[in-house]
This record gives sequence, C-alpha cells and structure tokens, in this order.
Amino acid sequence: MAPDPKQDGGLGHTAPQPPTKPASKDPKKKKEEKKDEDLSEEDLALKQQLELYVERVQDSDPGVQKLALESMRQEIRTSTSSMTSVPKPLKFLRPHYRTLITFYETMSDFELKRYLADIISVLALTMSEEGARESLRYRLLGSIGDIGSWGHEYVRNLAGEIGHEFSKRQLEGNPVDDLMELVKQIVPFHVKHNAEPEAVDLLMEVESLDLLIEHIDEGNYRRACSYLTSFPSILPEQEDKLVLDIAYRIYSKFAKYPDALRVALRMDNIQYVKSTFSACKDLSEKEQLCYLLARQGVTLELDDDMTFEKEDHRELLQGIISNNKLSEGYLTLARDLDVMEPKTAEDIYKAHLIDGRASAGASVDSARQNLAATFVNGFVNAGFGQDKLMTAPSGESSSGASTGTWLFKNKEHGKASAAASLGLILLWDVDGGIPQIDKYLYSNDSHVVAGALLAVGIVNCGIHDDCDPAYALLYDFVNKEDPSIRIGAIMGLGLAYAGSQKEEVLELLTPIITDSKVGVDVAGFAAIALGLVYVGSCHEDVAQSIVLSLMERSEAELGDPLARFLCLGLGLLYLGKQDAADATVEVAKTLNEKITRYCQVTLETCAYAGTGNVLKVQNLLGLCGDHLEKGETYQAPAVLGIALVAMAEELGLEMGIRSLEHLLQYGEQNIRRAVPLALGILSISNPKINVMDTLSRLSHDSDSEVAMAATVSLGLIGAGTNNARIAGMLRNLSSYYYKDPSLLFCVRIAQGLAHMGKGLLTLNPYHSDRFLLSNVALAGILIFLHGCLDIKSIILGKYHYVLYFLVLAMQPRMLITLDENLKPLPVPVRVGQAVDIVGQAGRPKTITGFQTHTTPVLLATGDRAELATEKYIALSSVLEGFVILKENPDYKHDHLST
Repeated sequence: MAPDPKQDGGLGHTAPQPPTKPASKDPKKKKEEKKDEDLSEEDLALKQQLELYVERVQDSDPGVQKLALESMRQEIRTSTSSMTSVPKPLKFLRPHYRTLITFYETMSDFELKRYLADIISVLALTMSEEGARESLRYRLLGSIGDIGSWGHEYVRNLAGEIGHEFSKRQLEGNPVDDLMELVKQIVPFHVKHNAEPEAVDLLMEVESLDLLIEHIDEGNYRRACSYLTSFPSILPEQEDKLVLDIAYRIYSKFAKYPDALRVALRMDNIQYVKSTFSACKDLSEKEQLCYLLARQGVTLELDDDMTFEKEDHRELLQGIISNNKLSEGYLTLARDLDVMEPKTAEDIYKAHLIDGRASAGASVDSARQNLAATFVNGFVNAGFGQDKLMTAPSGESSSGASTGTWLFKNKEHGKASAAASLGLILLWDVDGGIPQIDKYLYSNDSHVVAGALLAVGIVNCGIHDDCDPAYALLYDFVNKEDPSIRIGAIMGLGLAYAGSQKEEVLELLTPIITDSKVGVDVAGFAAIALGLVYVGSCHEDVAQSIVLSLMERSEAELGDPLARFLCLGLGLLYLGKQDAADATVEVAKTLNEKITRYCQVTLETCAYAGTGNVLKVQNLLGLCGDHLEKGETYQAPAVLGIALVAMAEELGLEMGIRSLEHLLQYGEQNIRRAVPLALGILSISNPKINVMDTLSRLSHDSDSEVAMAATVSLGLIGAGTNNARIAGMLRNLSSYYYKDPSLLFCVRIAQGLAHMGKGLLTLNPYHSDRFLLSNVALAGILIFLHGCLDIKSIILGKYHYVLYFLVLAMQPRMLITLDENLKPLPVPVRVGQAVDIVGQAGRPKTITGFQTHTTPVLLATGDRAELATEKYIALSSVLEGFVILKENPDYKHDHLST
C-alpha cells in the first residue's frame, strides 16, 4: 500500500477544504466542478490524494518531499502495469505536469530530483507535446533502474523517442552512450515480454541489431527470426543483408540448420551455405539440406569436412543435390494421384464442348495446328515419360501414325520443336531419356538434329549428372555450319547448365558471341545461354564479351528482333544483384542509339528483380510516361520491370497490379502490348480473379498483339493449375479466333500451359513459403517474356522453341514426406491457405480453411502444409517438396486415436 500522508502528523491540516465561496462565473471552473461531481467517491478520493502529494512534493522539508514522491510513485506504478486506457493517476496529475516541471528546476537535493524526474518522465507519456521527447529527457535525468516497472506502454513510448533522438544526435555528431544504456535495459524487457518485433525495431533504429543475439533463447528465437526474415524486401539495400545476417546467426546458434540454410540462400552467400553444411552433424538433417539446395538449383561440390569423410555418404548427398531423385518423386506423386495415363491435345482442347464453328477449325491438318499440338502434348505430359505422339510404340500414336510420321507432320523449324518436345516428355529422367533422344541426333534433317540437341538440354535441365552427358553430346554441334543446329546445341547447353557456372561452356560460347561474322540470332542465343549458366554471378568476362558484341554489330543487325537477347543475356548476369550492375549500365549508355535505352532498361530491371525497390518502380513508371519517337522499344522491358521489382512481397504485388491497370488506360500502344505479360508474371501459376478478368478483357482487344500477349498470359497465370475458369475462357477464345491461325496458336499454347504436367507442375519462381526466389526459374520466365515482346517475329516466327525456356521454371508443386532411409512415408497433413502470423502474440494458427490429406499432396500457390500427427517430427520448418521425417521420441501412442 502507498503510505498515506494524511495519516502523517505534519500533513493533516493541508487536506483540501470544500469551497465556501459562491460559485464562480468562470465557465472553465464550472466545467471542472462538474467533472468533480461526475467522479465516483473512490476516484474523487484518489484525485484529492494525488493533489495533496503534489503540494507536499513542493514542501521545504526533504523528508516530507521524499514520502510524497514515494507515495506518488507507488500510485502510478500500480496503475500502469496493464494499460488499456489512460490510468487514473496520470489523468488526475495532468493539470499539475507543468507545476512539477517548474519545481524540478528549483530543487537542490540530487536524490529527490532524480525521483521526481522519474515521475515527470511517466507523466510526459500523456502530457508532452509532439516531438518534445520530454519522457526520454527526464528518463535520462532520473534514476538508473528498472524501467519495466512503469509498464509496457511507457517502455514502448520511450523506445520510440530513443529512435528519434538517436537520429538527431547522429546528424549533429553528438555522443549516444546514455541512449545505448537505456536501449540495453529496454531490449531484455521486450524480449522477456514476448515483444521481440519491438526489440528488433528499436535495435534497427539505433543501428545495433547484433545486441539482439545475446537476449534470444530457445523459447523465443523462432518468433524473433520470423520477424527478421519477413521484412528484408522492404528495407533499403545493404540493410536487408544485415538483418538476414542476424537471423542466420540466431538460427545457427540454436542449430536450426535447415532454417539457417534458407537464410544463407536468400543472402546468396555461398560461404554461409558451406559453413552451415559443415556445422550440421546429423546425416538425415544433411540430406534435408541437400533437398533444399537442389530445389534452389545451387550446385555445390561437397568436400570431406562437409560429409563425415565417408565416401558412400558423400555420393548419396551429392546425388540429392544433383536432383537425381526429382523424376522418381514426381512419378510417385503422379501414380498416387492416378494421372499416369498419357493425354492428347484433343483431351485438352475439348472441342465437343464448344458451340458450332470450332469443329471447322479443328479438322484442318495445318502445320501451325500440328506445331501447337506438339507444344500442348509436350507441356501436358511433361515429365511423365510417355505420351501418344512422340513416345508411343510404332503404329500406336493417337493419330494412327508412328512417332516418326508425327515429327514430319511439322514443317522445317516445326520439326525442331517436335523433336525437342520429346525432351520435355522425358523431363528430369536423364538415364531413361537420352537413349530415346539419341536416335534423332543422326537424322539427315538439320531441324530434327537441332530439336534433338535441344531435347538433350531439356532432359538435363536442373539435373547435374557426374557423367556430364549433355556437354559430351552437345559439344561437337556448337560449331557446325547450320545455324539451326548451332542454336539447338547452344540452347541445350544453356538449359542443361543453368546456374552451374561451368567454365567449359564459357570457353565454348564466348568466341561465338564476339565473332561479328556469326548471325545475330546465333549470337543472341549464345548470350542467353551464357547468361543462364552464369545467372546472377556478375561474371566480368561474359559481360565484356556481350558488350563487345553489341558495340561491333551494325545498326541493321541491332534492329533484328533477336538483338534483344544480347541485352537480356547481359541482364541475366546481374539478376537480383542491385547496384552491382551500375558500372555495366554506364557502359551500355555508350552503345548504338538503336539499342542503348533498351539495354539500360533491361539491365536495371534484371538487377532489381525481386527486390521490391519502390524507387525503381517509380523510375520505371516515369519511363512509361515518355512519348516515344518511332522505332524506340525500351518501354516494353520497363513495363515488365515494374512487375519484376514489385513481385517481391504481397503488398507491392497488389500495388503493381493497380499501376499496370493505370498503364492500360493511359499508356501508348507499345506499353499496352507489354502490360498483359507483366500481369502474367505478377500472378504466375496463381489465377487471381481480378487479373484473370483483366486478361480476359484484353484477349478480345482490337490490337492483335495485345490480344496475343493477353492470351499467353492467361496460360501463365493458370500454369499447372487446371483452373476450370481459365480452361473455359480459352475454349471460348479458340471458338472466337477459329479463323485467325496466329491467335489460335496462342490460345493452344495457353491451353497447354494451363494443363501443364496434368496439374502437377508450377512455374512460380518463389518457393519455401515464398521466402526464396530461384534465379534460374525467373531467368527462364524472363527469356520467354522478352521473346513475347515481339511475339510475331519470335514465338509465331521460326523461334517458337523459345517456349522451352519455361522448362527452367517448371517444378512439381508437391509435398512428399520421406523416412530416414529416403523412402516415401505416407502421413496425414493439413493443407490450407497460409496465414501471415509474423509478430502476433501467442501461438496463432498458421493456416486457415484446411483439409487433411495423406502425403504425397499437391500445394497450390499460397498454400501451406503442416503435419497432422505428433508421431513424426519434420526436419524442415517449411513443408514443401521433399521433407524428411524423424520419429518423435516423446510420442505416446493413444489407443483411442485412429
């Protein structure tokens, strides 16, 4: 209880007397009296008591002062421990705030002065003016002690004022030691009271985030790290790396190696990846790390200190990183879902559901229609190893013809895509696929050979085999005379070794790029291939050779549609690397005016892809507002760039979609042609209703190129989802455009994409709960989109095999649980819509609207899975792809549970 000065002999006579004067005419006083009448007896007594304390604080006797201060302090502390509204003592002391400050200035007793400073500091919480920071000022003058006893709200207010004061002192060059002393008291208080986000915010303000590590323990590291990893995409450059570095160190401190590895991959720090691997001592956990590396497409050569120095362990782990289990897992999923039966293009078109006129277009056996059927067949049966056109035994193909004759139902370059589709059907199955493709490598038809070379690259896409079959098969064909064979071999190398930084490919392809006698098309594909192999590596030699090629080419050659691939190859080297591309952008300014702006914009958009940098989005929107002279094309990659930068986090993504809507209304024609593609990448494999409706509207646009781009984008947003609404829209479009072969071709491609892998695949470059972005996958999508910027010359021309770059982004959207021997282990899991629980108190649910299934299961974009049994413990905190389960040693079998 607070000591009551009324009971103290010397204080009794000063109790406030009831007023004897007649009521004053002053309306202010009237108001106060009315307020007093409204108070309950208890509140009135408290108010009078506090007023008494204020009077006694100003007494000349230090003993009386001390007693009054102690009493006041006790009253305030007991009322501020939990705060939902302004506590009564603070409310009643408000009128006396200035009185206490004035008296404070005149006090001489140092000890009592500090006591009063504490109280004024708390009162300033409700009384001080905006920006005055009086609470902090008097806190620094007050006693050095337990600030937590004044309540949570007071500590939060203090933390906010410290942030402002710190910035001010930094600007003025003043010392901040006293502030840091306070910070060291506040941070443990926040962490102890489950307010880790507030501790992180304060430490960010005072630039001392590393102080957090010592206060985090086993009970709260997950909450702290989930907050730390949730906002790098909205931080300025360099700061994001700092925050992730702290998260990495916390995860490593508690031996949570899969989580630490995810952070290391997000930072793109190969040194951290290796040290995480070396620190992990459990074989099963190491295997889980390998599955994560394989999904991200990182090629890591394991040395002895990473693998317990056992050769069989090293081979096993290296095999997982090489992705050689992917095909097996994908087919396990397909068998479990009973979708192994091959599908034909007719099964996808569903022509019988369309009214009237569709059948007229369907019966025409044109080369364009056959080419479309080839792509649809390839996409739908991707990775299944069997279909009814290319792999059916002789005499059993759907059209009553053998495989060979289907190949020759395509014209010239169409044969290349037909042969390459075999690689798509046999995707990821290197051992079973190469023998089936091999026979086409000896064909007399150069287009068939080109397609077979491309097929070799497609089969090896994402798989790193020790025997290196792709390089061995493709090496000899790169320097052949025929340009189509050269392009096939170059593309094959790019697909097979994307992200691997393989030196031999660099030595093989650099002379092709720098040789000005080589056609722009071959040089363009060589630049793309090297951009893929060295994606996001900022490799100087590759950059120099591409820039050199751009400088030496004539203006006529730079006007070729495929010259844009030279710029894109350069951009891919800096994918996501932000200001590392600045020097190359400066060099790009010296190029021929025909290509210089296109090259600069492509470089910048690639460099800031997936960063969420708002300033870059504003710059790009500014470029889209320019009025162009004839022949300028740089606005199209700027539109794509808006989507690339904005897709980093959900809020930016929504804002990006709104900005693109504005561009549709006010932009010029060349901008409108790129907007559908930008929408396609913003919700790729994620059919959002608003985007779907916009694209549906644009697919009937009077400008055929807008309509084509919108149609292809409908396929992108529905890629691998089997979305019924999109399927219906595309069927209607096929009926609407039955007389226009070009648009009908685009509709067919979109249908193939929407049913890709019979609904088991995704093109989304983000994975691991949308935390990691796969550079290789994004690069594949980017090449396809840049190809679509001139859709008539490239996709509808003779370079339709640019479509196959999408293979780089194809991944099974599955969850397969494995036991410790890496055998499939069916367990119940709950799958539902992911809920963002970052910074929420307690243990909220991470998913909503869930259903319980037995693994293996499919995960749509935005879905999250969690184990529905306590019998096993998952070695990865994110249930996606391959997840290894360990038996829970604390599990007690309940005979009542099924």
